[in-house]
Amino acid sequence: MTEPTASLLPDGRLHLNHGPIDLVISADGAPEAVELAFEAAAGRFATILVELVDELPLLRWPARADTHATGLVASRMVAAVVPHAEATFITPMAAVAGAVADEILDVMTAAAPLTRVFVNNGGDIAIHLSGGQRAHARLAAHDGTEIGRAAIVSGDGVGGIATSGRDGRSFSLGIADAVTVLAASAAEADAAATLIANAVDLADHPAVTRAPADTLDPDSDLGSRLVTTHCGPLRDDEKRLALADGAATARRMMAAGLIRGAALFLQGRSRILGGGRQIVRERPEE
Repeated sequence: MTEPTASLLPDGRLHLNHGPIDLVISADGAPEAVELAFEAAAGRFATILVELVDELPLLRWPARADTHATGLVASRMVAAVVPHAEATFITPMAAVAGAVADEILDVMTAAAPLTRVFVNNGGDIAIHLSGGQRAHARLAAHDGTEIGRAAIVSGDGVGGIATSGRDGRSFSLGIADAVTVLAASAAEADAAATLIANAVDLADHPAVTRAPADTLDPDSDLGSRLVTTHCGPLRDDEKRLALADGAATARRMMAAGLIRGAALFLQGRSRILGGGRQIVRERPEE
């Protein structure tokens, strides 16, 4: 296993890397506070991957209500997926990127007073805002077209943003180009985005190519479940149907208080769900 690395980028952000984990961190506050927080982040980061490897068998196994992990990050992963476990298949690995981001953010804010922190783990972002601070996230379709923005203010209850889909870093059971979710933590957003992206689907459609996950990655937590490897062009009515299924899943999560908003994208079509000012549409919902 490679050794963890920590370095400052030219723009003052902190870059942490260890194997598959790659974080880019920005923080606002007094210079001495930012320096102290960065030191705390690097120190905590050095042990995270080893801790996760120690519990991998558990973390790759389907979650249940009584699933219990030992490590701090693993416990965050389990807590994020357990609310979904009774209704559907999900493993704690669905929340790994967000949970790592949450852990580093909490270490930083405990170490020093900071006004804003963004811990970006490959697009899954833990967010800290204080004293009326604001953050804006651009919501884009797979082709880069912007369809909206997420406006987050301290006190809004949003502490994480995560994106999942068939073109993401992990396998997806669905056909969504991307699903972006706002939630109280990055781990919760990560788990929810995975499941909503899975729900954007058209069963047995000839334009969709699938393969068993373990034939693409023998270590996948999805085992022999079929994951999407390609989705050809779809008719407008088919896109709307697939997005409607994903939107229904997102609405159930919002009603249960598990997420604050979601944006779903599929081949030029989109559905955006969110209350208040948090998600602003650039064009009417389709």
